[in-house]
Amino acid sequence: MQFATIQPTASRPDLPAITDAEAAALARATVNLFRAWQLSDIEARTLLGDMAQRTWARWKEGSIGRIDRDLRARMAILMGIHKGLRYLFSDPTRGYAWIRKPNANFDGRSALDIMMRGEITDLIDLRAYLDAERGAW
Repeated sequence: MQFATIQPTASRPDLPAITDAEAAALARATVNLFRAWQLSDIEARTLLGDMAQRTWARWKEGSIGRIDRDLRARMAILMGIHKGLRYLFSDPTRGYAWIRKPNANFDGRSALDIMMRGEITDLIDLRAYLDAERGAW
């Protein structure tokens, strides 16, 4: 049996990285989003990859320090979730509340329950679900 050679996937240096200024703006937007979602500090820190309590406290005060690549990705995905909810719900309050509501598609769990498992893939899956719900697939 002859097997085809698998070519390595090339890196994509042409894709723009999230700049430091964009990451700081994402952090401020994330703090505001979490306020709108009425998250506890523990919930917020979990969604941000188990962020340290002191770091989260500084963020809430407006002091944003260095943000690593993984945290930048988490925040970008969270903004995508927010965007998906804004598309689905004309009333923002309904979208904010939806995060905590039990959902039959999640076996009775809420979107927050799914996200609170703490893995970045849980955030990605929720974003994909919302994209599919609004017909992006």
